This record gives sequence, structure tokens and C-alpha cells, in this order.
Amino acid sequence: MMIKLFLTIFVFTLSVGTMSAEEIKLSSSPQQTALVELYTSEGCSSCPPAEAWMSRLKDDADLWKRFVPVSFHVDYWDRLGWRDRFSSKRWTERQSRYAALWNSESVYTPAVVVNSREERDWSRVSLSQPNEKQVGVLRVTSSDGKTFALEFRPADRTASDWDAHLALLASDITTDVRAGENSGRNLKHDFVVLDLQNGEMKADSGAASARLTISAPLENVPRRAIAAWVTQRGELPARQATGGWLPSK
Repeated sequence: MMIKLFLTIFVFTLSVGTMSAEEIKLSSSPQQTALVELYTSEGCSSCPPAEAWMSRLKDDADLWKRFVPVSFHVDYWDRLGWRDRFSSKRWTERQSRYAALWNSESVYTPAVVVNSREERDWSRVSLSQPNEKQVGVLRVTSSDGKTFALEFRPADRTASDWDAHLALLASDITTDVRAGENSGRNLKHDFVVLDLQNGEMKADSGAASARLTISAPLENVPRRAIAAWVTQRGELPARQATGGWLPSK
């Protein structure tokens, strides 16, 4: 009788655990979804307006459908009195790669990049214009919220080598800045890149696939999201992108 009761409890616990794990399924349309990148820093006094512009995208009906926003905090402002906790040399190096692509001799913040195009007048950028460019469908799935399977089916079905990119994003974050140019300000951040994983995709029957695992801790993040995009091997411009909010803890 005790053994039967134990087995019943075990099966019930297993079933509850299985039901609580939400499978994540994200997909782009065949038309190109814009990857919108903001390069910013908590040590930059001119960045808060750009951050506010980025935050307003949370309420846009076209979020994740026509555009996928990501915010990279660079580290070259850290030496001026306030170390941005989200800053990384990797993000500075990424911005420097764009500068080289544009034949520019310097980097700056705030900087907005839309589909690898520099947008200096970022406050006037329209992200809701339909893009009729057919590039293919990018699908992302996960059963645990940590390891993600990415599949890209190019519209032209031509053979090519592809790279996959997966970013963990944090939103609804605030920072009480106590030094530097923004000293005394309470800054709000959304779509902050906490982790970025990259990998080569394997080609199979007109599609390319990869599996990437997020390495950053998922705890203590008010609202989390995933952004994914694909590029041709070794290149910077995104060919297709998708993303979405992750289930709350």
C-alpha cells in the first residue's frame, strides 16, 4: 500500500513538472525582420533619450514581428567614474566592426544601427514600415528556456554558409547612478544584452540549423526575452531575425 502511494505521488510530481515547462516557439515571417541595435552606456549623459526611445518599443504592436531590438552597453565610458554593470568589451568590439564597415574612424553613443545601417537621426526612424524583401524563415524553439534550436530556411534556397546568433535580453531594469555624467539619475533600461552566443549552422536539405545555450544566469531579471538572428558566415549584417518574451519565472 505504501509503495503504491509513493508511486502515485511520484507520477503526479513528474506530471506537474512536465506541465510547468512551457515550450518556446518563435518564428519570423518570410519578409526580413529588422535587427535594431542600440549602443549605449550608463556613463553617457546623452544616452537616456535614446534609451527612452528604445523602451517605447515594448508597446509597439510590431515588436518581434517587423523589428527585434537589442541594446549593447559599451565599456569605453567606464573609465570616467562610473562602471556600467552591463558593459562589455565584446559589445565595444562589435560596434568597432560596424565602424570599420562604414569606413568610420570612431565610435560614439548613443548609436543606432538598423539592419547594419547607421541611423544618426534615430528619433525619426520608422520601424513599422513593411519590408517586402523575401529572405526566408527563421524558427527558434526551446523546451527549457536555456538551450535553443535555430532553423533558417532561405527563400532562395541557394547554398550558403550561415552563422546563428542568440542573445538573452533583460527589460524593466533600473540603475541608481552615483557617479559619472549621469550621477544622481535613475536610469531605466530595456532589451539589454546580457549574453550573446554565436555558432556555425549546419546545412541540411535547404535549411541550416544550430543549437545554442545561454550561459548568463536567468535569475533576478524582471522581464526576459530572446533575440535571434542569422548572418552569412563571418559577416556582421543580419539576414533574418526573430525574438520574443520568455515566460516569467
